[in-house]
Amino acid sequence: MSSVESLPASGGSVPPPVTRATAAVIYNPVKVEVDEIKRVVEAEDAAGGWTTLWFETTEDDPGGGQAAEALEAGATLVIAAGGDGTVRAVAEVLAGTDAALSLLPSGTGNLLARNLDLTIDDMEHSVRTAYAGVDRRIDVAVIDIARPDGETDTHSFLVMAGVGLDAKIMNNTDPDLKAKVGWLAYARALAGVLRDKDYLRIKYRSDQKQRRRPARAQAVIVGNCGSLPGNILLLPEAVVDDGLLDIVILKPESFGGWLQVIFKVFWENGIVKRTKAGRKLDGVDVSAVDLAQLPEFEVRLSHADEIQLDGDPFGQAVGFATRVDAGALLMKAPADD
Repeated sequence: MSSVESLPASGGSVPPPVTRATAAVIYNPVKVEVDEIKRVVEAEDAAGGWTTLWFETTEDDPGGGQAAEALEAGATLVIAAGGDGTVRAVAEVLAGTDAALSLLPSGTGNLLARNLDLTIDDMEHSVRTAYAGVDRRIDVAVIDIARPDGETDTHSFLVMAGVGLDAKIMNNTDPDLKAKVGWLAYARALAGVLRDKDYLRIKYRSDQKQRRRPARAQAVIVGNCGSLPGNILLLPEAVVDDGLLDIVILKPESFGGWLQVIFKVFWENGIVKRTKAGRKLDGVDVSAVDLAQLPEFEVRLSHADEIQLDGDPFGQAVGFATRVDAGALLMKAPADD
């Protein structure tokens, strides 16, 4: 007796199985209420036919390992739910892939989200953007950090990296105070750091063919974006998808030099450059602030100092070299922009 395969009642061919796209949420349990996020995400899953995986960050792994696991599981969308450290770690792994990153901003700074003008305090809108937003490619800055022991390690950043004053502020900010008063905690750290009279003695160059130029500075900051916490516009020409790094070297030697810094950052950048007419004006040159736009930049320090990436302390460095990986990161932007 021969066997006969069962066919659909209509006599037609068997329809292909329904495939569901895979997404992943990588969340910092200290920064977010995961049950509330799951409620919103599950509603989008049901409406859009997604399968969403969940990965929790740890103190030892703020998101990079989880992002690698998500890619191995076939995720084409990764939602980073946490602070700037979580976003940076996840983006470092996603850069150069076809998987899209979406942000569910949490924490104090939310620097990338603010620089991209994304919604900060509307979870439903952020989750909707992840699943139904439009694609946008942005640059990723790659940095090789030279350590005091002679080793070099490579990382990525999306907003800013720096040595000197800004790194010391990040390293000296009280995390408990930051949780209570937000970015104002940085002001208290700044007051303490300004008492430090130890200048950076640096040598820098913008490409490998140049000789390194010496300088004495309070801070060297490399930006992929322009805004700091408190809506301070440090780098008014910075654009996240222009293929360039924006460099600022702060060199105040006296009280007058600090007045130049205040004028440049808080008045010219913070007020004048935010207006339509002001953006067309050339900035006032001051000796205490050097600005440049470059595709790559290298610094060597006379002695080890703290370095920060996207607002997180990253240990001691004796120098760094940084470059742009243009358009390396695929992100989700609101469809109604």
